[in-house]
Amino acid sequence: MIKKMCPSEPELNIPAKNCYRMVILGSSKVGKTAIVSRFLNGRFDDQYTPTIEDFHRKLYSIRGEVYQLDILDTSGNHPFPAMRRLSILTGDVFILVFSLDNRDSFEEVQRLKQQILETKSCLKNKTKENIDVPLVICGNKGDREFFREVKTEEIEQLLLGDGQCAYFEISAKKNTNLDEMFHTLFRMAKLPSEMSPDLHRKVSIQYCDILHRKSLKNKKFKDGDAYGIVAPFARRPSVHSDLMYIREKAIGGGHGKERDRCVIS
Repeated sequence: MIKKMCPSEPELNIPAKNCYRMVILGSSKVGKTAIVSRFLNGRFDDQYTPTIEDFHRKLYSIRGEVYQLDILDTSGNHPFPAMRRLSILTGDVFILVFSLDNRDSFEEVQRLKQQILETKSCLKNKTKENIDVPLVICGNKGDREFFREVKTEEIEQLLLGDGQCAYFEISAKKNTNLDEMFHTLFRMAKLPSEMSPDLHRKVSIQYCDILHRKSLKNKKFKDGDAYGIVAPFARRPSVHSDLMYIREKAIGGGHGKERDRCVIS
């Protein structure tokens, strides 16, 4: 018997206000992909494979509405600065990751934070001091305290005066503080808390009809529950699609010519 596959996102008619993109940035080997793996499937893979750029999509049914969350797991090497800039422009929420046992990775996070604020302020036609970008900084590999190279005081200085930035020391390997980190990130972004992995029921693709609220007749599903489905075979949108996403979703009320300069430069 052939199982019915999930309908495509256009068939779901997900409103733009319910579509978001989470971008994970940081140096190589700091655990970005491990965090994504924990978020999507609750697993940790000990084997390291360098990331070029991975794209994932998760669909949710939350309180009668359908949401789409795209997850962009970026390369730590940033071989193409223009693509990293595009990733920042299209991002709605950000996770910056460094390793507590690698000082260079912490300094990279400092540079990335500034780049995000500068890029977003240009797009929104605001100053860095007035731009609100939901952003969480993660000091990963907290299970390796003995090799720590980054002082707590330095991290506090990085967060000073930034109400839209939070910090968590985590361990993707031991799954420490990840739920709390996602709770905070989604709260800062004013997104449903049920997007966090521990606050929704994870269902397989064969139950995708819940996105249409059709299978709630089945006793296994309750109308008030939240559900999350990892979309299979999700593909990175084209550059053109990303530019359209920027214009429709991330631009807001800025001035046209200024926006175009920010996007193209």
